[in-house]
Amino acid sequence: MKNRINRYLIEFAINSILRAKGKNIFIFVLFTLLTTLLMSIFLITNSIKYELQTTVDALPQIIVQKLKAGRHYDIDNSVADEILTIAGVEQATPRVWGYYYFANAGVNFSIVGIDQYEEQYTKALSQVVEKFDFEKLHKEKSMIVGEGVQKVLTKNYYNDYFNFIKPDGNLKKIYLAGVFKGDTQLESNDIILMSKEDVREIFDMPKDKATDIVVKVANPKEIPTIASKIKLLYPDTRIITNNDLKVSYQNIFDYKSGVFLALFVVAIFTFFMIIYDKTSGLSSEEKREIGILKAVGWRVDDILKEKFYEAFIISFFAYLIGVLIAFWYVYILKAPILRDIFVGYSQLKTTFELPFVFDIQLLFLVFFLSVPIYLAATIIPSWRTATLDVDEVIR
Repeated sequence: MKNRINRYLIEFAINSILRAKGKNIFIFVLFTLLTTLLMSIFLITNSIKYELQTTVDALPQIIVQKLKAGRHYDIDNSVADEILTIAGVEQATPRVWGYYYFANAGVNFSIVGIDQYEEQYTKALSQVVEKFDFEKLHKEKSMIVGEGVQKVLTKNYYNDYFNFIKPDGNLKKIYLAGVFKGDTQLESNDIILMSKEDVREIFDMPKDKATDIVVKVANPKEIPTIASKIKLLYPDTRIITNNDLKVSYQNIFDYKSGVFLALFVVAIFTFFMIIYDKTSGLSSEEKREIGILKAVGWRVDDILKEKFYEAFIISFFAYLIGVLIAFWYVYILKAPILRDIFVGYSQLKTTFELPFVFDIQLLFLVFFLSVPIYLAATIIPSWRTATLDVDEVIR
């Protein structure tokens, strides 16, 4: 019964908060802002890390590119047939794709050519081929676009078709037949899918050439070995494995995370400045209040319980509101400003939405980084004062 929550102490704690409402409102607002910043940082990094990891897992195991004078050039389709002769290679597919700059919107589209009868190298493309007949799309001069591309085209009044400018200056009209939605925003958001014949015409690419070749290996453990064999067979090529892409993506993520780490350090430093101010000692009014409470018969544990309730009400509700604001800011407002630290300010891309990733560990992490520390910073100096003699405290 002694450990039961005392509602009278809670009422007294609330009244105590209201008596010093100016100071407590300042602490509450600052605590809420710090919680919002910390939670927003963790939510953005978790969402982007999930997006990158899912995207990398969907990429080809090996990509073979032709190099000339250190630059990427079109590769012969016949190279794919020769790669298939290497033991352990399950599939070698020439890809026809490229970047198309849409000047009106200042963005780059990724145009990918699809052969209806080829085995696709990603699950998302296989699903699109099952849904759409690209032979028919070629006859109808139509294409499938990502959600981001559709938004950009609609914004620029291209609701039914789009005019591509070919290298010779002529226009090629392609109609919109559907929307492509992959497993991740990064995978499908800026993509345009159409027949390989139409892509070759837009980029003026010969029929016997491809942009690169994707290779699928039967045993993933043999990827480095097969990549080495391809490099020996074609010294003028660049071999990119999915592990290379993972390392590259991780390096970008780590570099961008450095800025977030700086924000995190600033937030934690500011929070601990508040804690230091609390632990350095109570104000004369707070000490006098504790002295009066002892004089009227309050025990030390009653005073500590009241201070605990007081600190918990401020810190917990600031934490709760900060978390809710962070979720609203990241997933409803799409994290303006903070998200740009990761994705950059370049206009040469279509926008993408952060995927919702709920991690209960984040809630506990931010909670234990804030609430218990504030409770300790309130209770410890209160305990020091409460253990002194009444006359000493009041003086």
